[in-house]
Amino acid sequence: MRNNLFASVVCVITLSLSLCACGGILTADSKNPVVLTLWHNYGGQLKDTMDEMIDEFNDTVGQKEGIIISVTSISGSATLHDKLVMAANNDPGAPALPDITTAYPKTALILARKGLLLDLNEQFTGDDLSAYIPEFLEEGRIMEDGLYVFPTAKSTETLFVNKTIFDRFASETGARIEDLQTFEGIFETATLYYDWTDKQTPDIPMDGKMFYMADSLFNFSLIGCKQMDSVLIKGDAVDFASPRHQRVWECYFKPAVCGHAAIFDGYATDLAKTGDIVCSTGSTAGVSFFSPIVTYADNTREPAELAILPYPVFRDEKKVAIQRGGGMCVIRSTKEKEHAAGVFLKWFTSPLNNLRFVSSTGYLPVTKEAFGDTMSREIDSVPDENIKKLLKASRTMQQEYEFCVAPLFDGVDELQQLYESRLMETAAKSRQTYLDLLKTNSPDVAYQRTVEGVYQELAQSFTQ
Repeated sequence: MRNNLFASVVCVITLSLSLCACGGILTADSKNPVVLTLWHNYGGQLKDTMDEMIDEFNDTVGQKEGIIISVTSISGSATLHDKLVMAANNDPGAPALPDITTAYPKTALILARKGLLLDLNEQFTGDDLSAYIPEFLEEGRIMEDGLYVFPTAKSTETLFVNKTIFDRFASETGARIEDLQTFEGIFETATLYYDWTDKQTPDIPMDGKMFYMADSLFNFSLIGCKQMDSVLIKGDAVDFASPRHQRVWECYFKPAVCGHAAIFDGYATDLAKTGDIVCSTGSTAGVSFFSPIVTYADNTREPAELAILPYPVFRDEKKVAIQRGGGMCVIRSTKEKEHAAGVFLKWFTSPLNNLRFVSSTGYLPVTKEAFGDTMSREIDSVPDENIKKLLKASRTMQQEYEFCVAPLFDGVDELQQLYESRLMETAAKSRQTYLDLLKTNSPDVAYQRTVEGVYQELAQSFTQ
């Protein structure tokens, strides 16, 4: 099998590299192995791949180097965060910290502030790190120049389109999928789609359908501002004074009020399953949640072909997309264990191994080679068609886009939740006001009366 051959080649290469790493410090031999405990949050199909790869490491490089990786906890992200914080605080009943753990930057920051994490610059040389995508490394630099979260699998956001519905709509209206490259194009198309669906039931006025949803309105605003060379967050607060933020807000708010974009406290895949939206922006890691079948409200069903396109850009602005995802952290311990952890991380993120790890998911590889030539060669062998489409779109983004790291500070999660909840509450309230005004006003007049002072009120609600 090709994968076995690839893995064998990588093992030979990494065996040679690991002997030279870290100033010549060697791990114990196979008779006196160093045992490293590992906590991770990879579930489902990714767990099976993780199990296979750890077994392979233990049987090859690990056996040669005297390293054994032992998984002692598999938990969801939130549970893992709680366990790590409890262990770091020495809370009663908390387990001992593992030697290696997957973690997001917000968790790693807590551990790093307590001096519990290894600065991985001690295990990776400058030449080593030059093999990785710089923006993916940057997210792990959470304190000064220290590298505390090593990238193992990342995600970004792309545009997901129900091509089955879109093609039917396009054949009757002349809509073009190319117009979905910009957010303005998406919302212009959304207006056309609303009118097209409204005309299908002439006896029921104003019942057109929604077209688009952003899985994260915070990310939508964050990246929209970044595409315009601005910022959503100034210090530790939302910058409502920014005209660029207001442009982003208006681009979403009008379609939401007019019924063209979803106001929904959930994931876009839920609305996609019922055909209530046609396209959405969301994490590449969510690709497996798109159903191959759409079930409509009248219980009719049809297959749904999914198109996956690069993340949209505001018209005439820069190509920027978010990059998210955790990585692996190494707990400070002995020189032998720290070196052994470095050997494992190098093996795990070597191009072919890393691509093998992410090829069954919506995650992205972390090295330039894996994201480049290796992916280009191996992409056609990926069995899942949606993953194949995703990797092609992501490859285009890696070549053409800047990846933006989300802000990290105390309270950022709470700020994100507040921003999204208040934006949706404001949009929902304004939607009802708009519908009421439509009874006696034209759509343009109804919208203008609806939107008066709303942005200012939203901004003021964050200062109270």
